[in-house]
Amino acid sequence: MAEQDLTPVINAAGKTLEFDWPTIRVGTGEYEEGPTGVTVFHFQKRSLVAIDARGGGPGTVNSDYLRLGYEVPKLDAIVLSGGSWYGLESTTAVATALKDDGLRDARWGNVALAVGSIIYDFGDRRLNEVYPDKKLAQAAFRAARPGVFPLGAYGAGRMAKSGGYFNCNAHSGQGGAFKQIGDLKIAAFTVVNAMGVITRRDGSIAACFRDASWPKNLSAFDLADGSPDSRKPGWTGKALDEDQRANTTISLLVVNQKMSYAELNRLAVQVHTSMARGIQPFATEFDGDVLYAVSTGELEKKEGSAVTPVDIGVIAADVMWDAILASVPEQPAAPKASPRLRLAASELENYVGEYTFSEFARLRITTRDHKLFAQATGPRDVFAIKRTDAIELQPVTQNEFTVPSRYPLLVRFSKAGEVILNPGRWQQTGRRSQ
Repeated sequence: MAEQDLTPVINAAGKTLEFDWPTIRVGTGEYEEGPTGVTVFHFQKRSLVAIDARGGGPGTVNSDYLRLGYEVPKLDAIVLSGGSWYGLESTTAVATALKDDGLRDARWGNVALAVGSIIYDFGDRRLNEVYPDKKLAQAAFRAARPGVFPLGAYGAGRMAKSGGYFNCNAHSGQGGAFKQIGDLKIAAFTVVNAMGVITRRDGSIAACFRDASWPKNLSAFDLADGSPDSRKPGWTGKALDEDQRANTTISLLVVNQKMSYAELNRLAVQVHTSMARGIQPFATEFDGDVLYAVSTGELEKKEGSAVTPVDIGVIAADVMWDAILASVPEQPAAPKASPRLRLAASELENYVGEYTFSEFARLRITTRDHKLFAQATGPRDVFAIKRTDAIELQPVTQNEFTVPSRYPLLVRFSKAGEVILNPGRWQQTGRRSQ
C-alpha cells in the first residue's frame, strides 16, 4: 500500500469506563483495514507532566523536554498509538490540529505541546502494514469527549497482545480505571501490549492461549519459575519468533491534586514500578514501556487536608492494576471442526482461488479428494497456514473452516468473493483475485 486512503472509525466502543472529569477529553480512532488505532487525551487546561520510560525499546515524541523538570504546566495532549514508530506521526498531527483549530498558535509560550508513545502491532498478528496516520489522529482529537474511555480492543489497543514471552499471544487492548476519595481524583489508562502475562491479584493469569501440556491452574509464578522451559511449546525447546519480541505497555496516570515536578516524577516511578505486579515479566529488553504522570492542578494542596504524594502513589498503583485488568477483552474460542459434515465438491469449488490480503500476504485455496486446502503464496505465512505446504481446512459449518492449533483460526468464505480470517475485532480480509 503506497499511500493510505482509509476511512477512520471514531469513538467505537463496547464496554467503557465512565468517569467524572470534564478537564480530560478522550477520543479514539481506528482503521478497520489494519486493524490498528490511536487514543488521544486532550487536557482542557494545560497540565504538568512527568515521564518514566523503561524496557529496551520505547518510542516517544517530546520525551526529552519532559525530563527537564520545568514547573510551568505546558501539556495539551497525550497520544497513544499503534503502528510502531510510524504511528508517532499521530502525536505531531494532534499538535498541528491544536494550531489549525485555533487553540494554540506560533507565539512563544503558546506553541502546542503534544507528547506520545507507540506500540508495535505489526508482525505475524496481522497481514498488512496499515498504521495510524495524521488523518486518523486528527479525527480522533476533534471527536474527543469527556468521561468516556473504551475498554479492550479499541483505539491504540485495537491489535494489542500480551504474554508473548510464554507464547500465550492472548488478545489485549486498552484499560482504564478511576477512583475518587473526597475531592481527590485519580485516573489510570494503559495500552497493554506486553511481553509478560497479565496477572490478577491472586496470581492467576488473566488471558493466555495455553499449551496443551500445561496444568489447568497454572499461575504467573509457575510460568516464571519454570522459565526458560515454560516458554517452549510442550516444554521441548522452541525459541520465540522475532515478531513476538516487539512489545510495549504505554500508560497514563492523572491526578487532580496540584503537585510539583519532583513529586510527579516520583509518582511516575512509583506507579510504573508497581505495574510489575500486574504484568509478569515487566519492562524486559523487548518491551518499550512508558508511563506519563499528569497533574491537572485543579485541587490545591491545603495544609492538613491534602493527600501526601506517597499515599497518592499507593492508591494510584492499585488503580493502575485495575486498568491493566480492564484491558483484557473476551478471548475468541477455538472453533471446533465437525467431522460428520460433508460438503459437496460443487460447494468446495465455490471457494477455490487466490485471495489477497496485502502485497505481503496471499492465500491459495484448492480442493482435492472432496477436501479443501490452503497454502500461503505471498512473502509471509498466513497465521497457521504456511508457505511450505498446503494444509487441510477442516469444516466447521457450510462456509467456515479451521486449522486446529494452539491459537484459534476461523476461515470464513463469503458470497462476495472474500475470505475472512478470525471474524470480529481482529479480522483480516482477503479478496479473491482469480
